[in-house]
Amino acid sequence: MTAEPSVSASTSGPCLIVQVSGEMDYANAPFFRHRLAQETTRGQSSVVLDLSAVPFCDSAGLDALLYARRQAESAGTLLALARVQPKLQRMLAMTRVDTLLPIYGTTAQAEAELTTSNEL
Repeated sequence: MTAEPSVSASTSGPCLIVQVSGEMDYANAPFFRHRLAQETTRGQSSVVLDLSAVPFCDSAGLDALLYARRQAESAGTLLALARVQPKLQRMLAMTRVDTLLPIYGTTAQAEAELTTSNEL
């Protein structure tokens, strides 16, 4: 049995760090679509999704990430992923989603890069 999906956010300077946990699958995709859209449109200039606690992601979960990207883009928010598990990172590379959403090894790296991008 897996833990319930959750999304929690904390502000770190100009960035919003969003901790995502649980399986991003067909059953949980509506929850993640809704919650990630809320977080990416809060008015922050940058949002980093920390995916270190996401053990599994299927196509519905991938769609939730792409939906969050579209919502962030519409709100003028930069969105990045951090601490992505190897299996999910392979999926993002195979589907070329990694060309749409930058991926960083740590949230600090993502935050530093997004902060620099916002200053340009």
